[in-house]
Amino acid sequence: MPLAFAAHTDAAIPVHVVTEDETDQVIADLPLSSQSWAKSQGFTGKLGQVLMLPDVDGQIEQVMIGNGTAAERARGRFLMGKAAQNLPKGTYRIASGLVGAALEEAALAWLLAGYSFDRYRKPTGDIAQLVAPKDIAVDRIAIIANGEALTRDLINTPAFDMGPDELEEATRALANDHDATLNVTTGDDLIPSNFPLIHTVGRASTRLPRLLDLRWGHAGPKLTLVGKGVCFDTGGLNIKPGSSMGLMKKDMGGAATVLGLAHMIMALGLPLQLRVLIPAVENGIDGNAYRPQDILTSRKGLTVEINNTDAEGRLVLADALTLSDEDKPDLVVSMATLTGAARVAVGPDLSPFFTDNDDHATALSKAARTVADPVWRMPFHEPYEAMIEPGIADLDNAPKGGMAGSITAALFLRRFVESPYIHFDIYGWQPTAAPSRPKGGVGMGARAVLEALPELLSL
Repeated sequence: MPLAFAAHTDAAIPVHVVTEDETDQVIADLPLSSQSWAKSQGFTGKLGQVLMLPDVDGQIEQVMIGNGTAAERARGRFLMGKAAQNLPKGTYRIASGLVGAALEEAALAWLLAGYSFDRYRKPTGDIAQLVAPKDIAVDRIAIIANGEALTRDLINTPAFDMGPDELEEATRALANDHDATLNVTTGDDLIPSNFPLIHTVGRASTRLPRLLDLRWGHAGPKLTLVGKGVCFDTGGLNIKPGSSMGLMKKDMGGAATVLGLAHMIMALGLPLQLRVLIPAVENGIDGNAYRPQDILTSRKGLTVEINNTDAEGRLVLADALTLSDEDKPDLVVSMATLTGAARVAVGPDLSPFFTDNDDHATALSKAARTVADPVWRMPFHEPYEAMIEPGIADLDNAPKGGMAGSITAALFLRRFVESPYIHFDIYGWQPTAAPSRPKGGVGMGARAVLEALPELLSL
């Protein structure tokens, strides 16, 4: 069910968001009976604290939500999502305490708090509904929330039900929804179409590899989104241990994220030409699996020595990035659950990104703060280029030593792009539940990119 705001109604329960500094005065302005109730409940305006004030019939008359201190607010996000989950079923409206960007974040948080992945179980039930706040772009917020929900659904779906076929179906459904076109190159057709790395990585699976190519828009700057679509990664012949394979259904998180972002762009009708490229494969094991020490030739003509078949994401992305460059786009953005090194560097919350363009980096960082979608710039560190050059081939897909793994992977990808380029090495997973972000698949970086697009593309 789409995430949506409730219709306006006079019966909506007012919600007042109160900081710790404001609490004493707010309570003093209440009727005496409500003052006594607030004090008896120990309401102090602490961050996330919820106080429901009853009327004479014992029904909820109004709600207060603590907004803590400025320092506490700076350390968290989506507070209102937690409050929404703690309120009884009903219809509410934000009556005071939030304006502008803070109100927009609260409204998005409330919608995202309503997300639940119920494909394999009974729905968990309705949560509190929020009336669309006035004076903010509620249609835009709902579109963003549903783009995020699409990303979460795709990542959360187990690989049995989300292989290359199903990822193609999801992409086709999105294309149909927005009057976009989708071209698909599948299986052995990848060879004459010159996508050798995509074919090689996916050929050992019974589920055919493919390249998905979605296009939308006929005017404006050209934006190409490239998403890693490894629907399950066994590690290939360098097979992963069970502890590392447990979350590999999310290895198509880059594809899921660019599809969620594509939904936002198309639904908002942004004045640009959008292309989405997804190499969709399953990295399997069979007699025809590619092997360590193989040397493969990419679409661009660069040769790659395979030193670990578990470093497959950069291989399939290489062919897709080469294709993206042939169209001479104004900007290429790739998103991939690419390296564990990125998680070691910045943890699960931050989206590390790479770019050579300082203006792009500044725009992304500013946008990320505005929309509470944290990112962190990482370097294309030139001295490490030698680490991805094995001597026997042009490139090494898995440099030895284990150092700077996220950087060397990004440098590898950069060899296939000459257009302006931004690469995200995301996690795509919420390891523990947080406000508006249940444990499971999660979009990372998409809202920051969307917010930054006017500066990135001079829209």
